[in-house]
Amino acid sequence: MTMRRTLLAALAGLVLAAPALAQDFPSRPLKLVVPFGPGTTTDIVSRVFADALGKQLGQTVVVENKSGAGGNIGADLVAKAPADGYTIVMGTVGTHAINPGLYRKMPYDAQKDFAPIGFAGYTPTLLVVGAGSPHKTLKDLQSAAKASGNVSFASAGNGTSGHLAGELLKARLGGEMVHVPYKEGGLALSDVMSGQVQFMFYHPAAVLPQIKAGKLRALGVSSAKRTNSAPDVPSISEQGFGEFDLVAWFMLYAPAATPAPVLAKLRDAVNRWSPIPT
Repeated sequence: MTMRRTLLAALAGLVLAAPALAQDFPSRPLKLVVPFGPGTTTDIVSRVFADALGKQLGQTVVVENKSGAGGNIGADLVAKAPADGYTIVMGTVGTHAINPGLYRKMPYDAQKDFAPIGFAGYTPTLLVVGAGSPHKTLKDLQSAAKASGNVSFASAGNGTSGHLAGELLKARLGGEMVHVPYKEGGLALSDVMSGQVQFMFYHPAAVLPQIKAGKLRALGVSSAKRTNSAPDVPSISEQGFGEFDLVAWFMLYAPAATPAPVLAKLRDAVNRWSPIPT
């Protein structure tokens, strides 16, 4: 009887502790895991997001980069983190939509292991080549791919939006193109600028400074229409290569078992400010 009373008291304590936990949340800094490297678009979005979220919650939101495996490493870290709302992740179209269908074995279940908190924004990608590249147009890339097959494209990893955009372009242009996945987008971009890889699709926030500096040249945008961030760059569709519409999105997630009252506080904080422009 004593043991039973002890167990019942312990269970009652747990039941009472959940509302108390939510009421006090957040009582310390939060960690926002970015599943890609510093300087990537996901990183840029996350840092703007963390600053705004921290102001709404009255606590610091610390950004931590955990890159690799197309974002799977960082996402998995949060999937298995304590479900208390203090460790969250900036999920992407890659980590939560593309990778589950691309990788034969996933370390997490994108649907069951996460609870969505709020939408952070979306963006198209720009097809860029190095400033010294002989390819001035998409037709130049097409001719090179069909003539020699010696055309390669970089990405921030298998399953990223840049990877899929490259594969779609390969299908639209014809010819042979080799995908070169990198651990981080910044490393891939460096090799495109140096000419080691012919091109890549990457987000405007990351490539526009390099375009303005004369280190990269944009040949097209992956969305169906031109983007406001680069209005002079034509869409791939309007250049006569068929239907082409691919954008990347960003979404904040917590571990699936995070208490509903804690999720409500996080969602309310997100809803009290507008998503960043893309």
